[in-house]
Amino acid sequence: MKVLGINAIFHDPAAALVVDGEIVAAAEEERFSRRKHGKRPVPFSAWELPERAARWCLETAGIEPRQLDAVGYSFDPELTLPTSEMGLHDPWDYLRRMYAEAAPRFIATALAGLHAADVQYVAHHVAHAASAGLAAPHSANDVLVLDGRGERASHLAGQYDDTGALKVLATQELPHSLGLMYEDMTEHLGFLRSSDEYKVMAMASYGQPRFSDALADAVYATGDGGFRTEEIDWSTFAPARLRGQDWTADHADLAASVQRHLEDVLVELAAWLRNKTDGDVLTMAGGVALNCVANTEIARRSGYRDVWIQPAAGDAGTALGAALHLAQAGGDTLQPMRGAGLGRSWSDAELAAELDKARLPYERPDDVAVAAADCLAENGVVAWFQGGSEYGPRALGHRSLLAHPGHQDNIHRLNDVKGREQFRPIAPMVLAERAAEIFSRGPIPSPYMLFTHDVASQWRHRIPAVVHVDGTARIQTVDRADEPLVARVLDEFERRTGLPVVVNTSLNTAGRPMVDSPRDALECFGSTPVDLLVLGPYVVRRGAL
Repeated sequence: MKVLGINAIFHDPAAALVVDGEIVAAAEEERFSRRKHGKRPVPFSAWELPERAARWCLETAGIEPRQLDAVGYSFDPELTLPTSEMGLHDPWDYLRRMYAEAAPRFIATALAGLHAADVQYVAHHVAHAASAGLAAPHSANDVLVLDGRGERASHLAGQYDDTGALKVLATQELPHSLGLMYEDMTEHLGFLRSSDEYKVMAMASYGQPRFSDALADAVYATGDGGFRTEEIDWSTFAPARLRGQDWTADHADLAASVQRHLEDVLVELAAWLRNKTDGDVLTMAGGVALNCVANTEIARRSGYRDVWIQPAAGDAGTALGAALHLAQAGGDTLQPMRGAGLGRSWSDAELAAELDKARLPYERPDDVAVAAADCLAENGVVAWFQGGSEYGPRALGHRSLLAHPGHQDNIHRLNDVKGREQFRPIAPMVLAERAAEIFSRGPIPSPYMLFTHDVASQWRHRIPAVVHVDGTARIQTVDRADEPLVARVLDEFERRTGLPVVVNTSLNTAGRPMVDSPRDALECFGSTPVDLLVLGPYVVRRGAL
């Protein structure tokens, strides 16, 4: 079967293509539109169709819209309830349902040759579940979905058997939502809700969870696979912070308290599921599954042997899940996800043409890994552009900024380059076979940067740029077989410095999506103090401009 998946509800519009059970392509619309999360002024921010992403997916596979067997849309308007019945206060719910009902016609118009009748609704949390459970390397697994909301729920717990059939064991009806609770707190702390929750997770490390006990009566697991999130007056813990204002110890303590309490509730939900199924593999999806600190606690404390989270765990991933769900239902044998680099890529000739068009001096060294390692060893910053762009919010060595981890001031330097808040950490990449020497208390391998690890005490002073204030790091492990070029950079850098770790953060600036195209990379290089741009086999040096 040829199945296209579409997410165009809430945020993060995306498209994914599955052909004969294999994930062929997946991309977020923001990488084409250059609008982060697909955001536009309300009310249109939630409902941008991923037209360019969908067309690219089809063109990559050489498929015409009329050749598709099905299109999955990751929201089912028939499952929604009026806002008043769900206990929410969302003035756009009625319009959102109308949009979803019309989405098949919109999609058919955008993809000429497709018929609206070819578009099938897939329930939002089923799409989330499929994006993890049906993409995982383990064919049978338990699955836990937690996010802000779907049609009428905020949570799904279930189990996939060897045939790919999903058994739903628990759901949580709205208005109770761990994701919306965290969003509310994010907004109270002066950040953008449904966007900046990862900043709050970073801030939490600067605080003490002194409000945790006070939250226990408002946020708690119910012992039956569900939970409650009662309305909370955040101002009783810390005053509302305006965006751009300095934050205080009270703000950090509130972030730490909610983060700690969230972790405890999630561990209890995961442990309930394991006790129900006696399973040993847990897969996770939904925006809450991007909380890498909580993921580590689940891996440590829930009793599961293995926890697997796919890299686009947020709403963008529901495009993939919708496609996988319909492909499985149609009888295809599904192949595990092969990695995150499912987006656009360019040939060497195409990259050279872009450089020629920009009239930039460039060279083709014998080995770009050596060129990059030389620059990094001299404490230069490298913009690294290779292969297919990443699906999901993490840069994983395809669209990355690389730097030396041994200089403490590189934290501030890179945050300045990107225009980010200075309290935010930067992450290390390390070869998978070396990771356990340096990092502990988290799952290894960790290829998608979705867990945190303690940094060994004897290494903290050697790689201070990647050590967060609490002594942890959100690592990316690199498998030589999967990423041979990145592995060579790490090898060459260690030969020069004795350090088997390199800083890896996303190639973008604040408020902008990750770089996707060569043009994006050239614009970023031209506007930031980056020393070396590695574009496929070519390099552009700052001093040569």
